[in-house]
Amino acid sequence: MTPAPKSARSATGAKSAKGAKEAQRANGAKGARRVKGAKSRADESHTGLVRRARRMNRELAQLYPDAHAELDFRTPLELLVATVLSAQSTDKGVNLVTPTVFARYPNAAAYASADRDELETIIKSTGFFRAKTNSLIGIGQALCERFDGEVPNRLKDLVTLPGVGRKTANVVLGNAFGVPGITVDTHFGRLSRRFGWTQETDPDKVEAAVGSLFPRKDWTDLSHHLIWHGRRRCHARKPACGACPIAGLCPSYGEGPTDPIEAAALVKDGT
Repeated sequence: MTPAPKSARSATGAKSAKGAKEAQRANGAKGARRVKGAKSRADESHTGLVRRARRMNRELAQLYPDAHAELDFRTPLELLVATVLSAQSTDKGVNLVTPTVFARYPNAAAYASADRDELETIIKSTGFFRAKTNSLIGIGQALCERFDGEVPNRLKDLVTLPGVGRKTANVVLGNAFGVPGITVDTHFGRLSRRFGWTQETDPDKVEAAVGSLFPRKDWTDLSHHLIWHGRRRCHARKPACGACPIAGLCPSYGEGPTDPIEAAALVKDGT
């Protein structure tokens, strides 16, 4: 094969070099834009954070207009029991068990006098059934002894019950009594950090930090929105970034697949 003239090779080399430089500049510009975006989040003022957080919540409200507690219940006591059972379990799994539990133990006195072995057998599938049985029997006894058998509607009273922390108390307050509360479960904590709303990991500190960004009246619905989003799109290991309507507001965009088709395959229907 006859080699190309030197002038042609030079022109081709110059063209390739030029193309490489242009690609390098383009990549550099993209990198600069990424760095600039990251910096703007890092330098975000508190007012800017409040505005962004509230806008994200509004858009999540549009995405999940029917967001609600996914535990089945009819009374404050039933919700309290279901929430205790939901620890380290799924709401769907708890909902399979609670019809039997609620029928067998209709009031606080029934839990207080429950046969331990029988209760453990009924709730075994929810996991940690021995500890949960201790809590439910203790809750029944405490309600009978100190609250006339009724579930109290104040946070300071609820957290005195066996096995009841702020998370469980806020679930009951917000969904059974209409008292605004933030439920910091694993989904809420993960998303609040991904969204750049807080860097706290302690649930009580997360509750305080995120609560300061929103009006108190929004706290319960906010909890539902983040929990639903965490279950359906913003998964722990592989968030569906390319199918997320608030991706443009999220500093963690790109932690999961950004391709719309690949991301859409990750979207789930709930619990």
